[in-house]
Amino acid sequence: MAPQPLLTDKDAPIVIIGAGIFGLSSAIHLAKRGFKNITVFDKQPYHETLYDFDRGCDAASADCNKIIRAAYGHETWYQNLTFEAIQDWTSWNESLAKGTDLPPGMTTKDRIYVNCGNYHIGDEKGANGFEELSIKNITAAGHGNTQYLLTDPKEVTRARRDGLNAAIDPFNRHKGQDRLSGHLDMVGGFVYADKACRFALHKAQSLGVKFILDPSAGQFSRFVEEKGVVTGIKTADGKTHPAALTIVACGGWTPTLLPELDGLCETTAGSVAMIQIPEGSPLRERFSAERFPVWHYKMRGGANGSLYGFPIDERGVMKLGYRGTKYTNPALASTSDKKTTIRSTPITKYTSPSIHTLPAKSVEVIRGFLDKYLPELGAANLKVTTTRLCWYTDSFDNHFVIDSVPSKPGVVVATGGSGHAFKFLPIIGRFIADRVEGKESDMLDRFFKWRSLKPGEKAHNVIMQGKESPNALQNVPMSEERDLDLGQGYRAKL
Repeated sequence: MAPQPLLTDKDAPIVIIGAGIFGLSSAIHLAKRGFKNITVFDKQPYHETLYDFDRGCDAASADCNKIIRAAYGHETWYQNLTFEAIQDWTSWNESLAKGTDLPPGMTTKDRIYVNCGNYHIGDEKGANGFEELSIKNITAAGHGNTQYLLTDPKEVTRARRDGLNAAIDPFNRHKGQDRLSGHLDMVGGFVYADKACRFALHKAQSLGVKFILDPSAGQFSRFVEEKGVVTGIKTADGKTHPAALTIVACGGWTPTLLPELDGLCETTAGSVAMIQIPEGSPLRERFSAERFPVWHYKMRGGANGSLYGFPIDERGVMKLGYRGTKYTNPALASTSDKKTTIRSTPITKYTSPSIHTLPAKSVEVIRGFLDKYLPELGAANLKVTTTRLCWYTDSFDNHFVIDSVPSKPGVVVATGGSGHAFKFLPIIGRFIADRVEGKESDMLDRFFKWRSLKPGEKAHNVIMQGKESPNALQNVPMSEERDLDLGQGYRAKL
């Protein structure tokens, strides 16, 4: 049975709650399809704070950088979407360089996408199954020249011939040795997340999308309903905004606004640490994007792995992230049937003064990696200068959720980014627009539809464990400031 359109009147009002990547991309693609009355609401004044976390932006989309990778193992659908997204990322760079329609505060020297590649490393010998499948499938897609399995001396020779000397051994682990390790994938790299969102916001505005970004006027308060159908929203300033369709795209706050997501999605936190490299330090060149790739360490290694990091950004900041343990903040909340349940809600240094550092396990893994692989940071007496808990929305199967909300006519949800959605910012809105227009889509039907865990089905992410979860922040020891001194515990000699 063919899907039915949710909205056919292109002049009817559409409300989008949330100006992160799902909301921005939805607005762009709906406007491109001819919808003329779109308003995006968000409590964050992004037009002033410019999606900068250090200026109070809490959302996962508000970040200094995000990974662009095509390595997805057997999940070739995400791999191929990444290739498509990279074409748009490249065109966004070209648009900035031409300077024909620059977002406020950006110049022709700005770039959003940096193609520095991805370096995958673990403690095992040779490639793991995920890397082998990634290389096989990326090669089958016609990009085999970008893949280097560095346990093979011939591949090392090819990488050197291709001018990738720095990238084949970014951690200087094999000085004078011929035997190298790791999987070097020269597809992708990273995007400057704050610039990407600023560009998308400007692009949406250029297409006629309206934005209300304000702690009161832009903050969602409740849905307005008539005869069981959502017909708009009310904001914190008391105003009502009519909508023929409401799209909820609030990142980590989405499960709180839509309790219907219980069992499908949960808000979880990753750990982020940033190290400021001083001006004039030779480490600035050492860790520049021209010499140092995005890296992934034991990405399927459980609590002692799933670590990733970046070259330094334009301010000289090196960012590391840890998702080996996904933390929750269970709190009592109401459900769709007016009962109460325990649901994880974001909590950051901007919402609680007690969240000023990271869980002890996160610091242990981060410092252990730095001690072994990047000892020059400790030798230079550098410290972790900034930390944050970054709140994502995980689905139980790691796929996105783009669909109408059952029992809530008039509402579509776009969420479940599961820590890997940002790379699709330029194109993810296409699927929201397809859902609104009732267009057939294999991705919507196979992966992004509303769903529940089937009996006997194994979840990729175990969610909704409540206050008894060992990963609930209430049950997790937190680190202390002195634990973030990289000079402590460094044993490797340069």
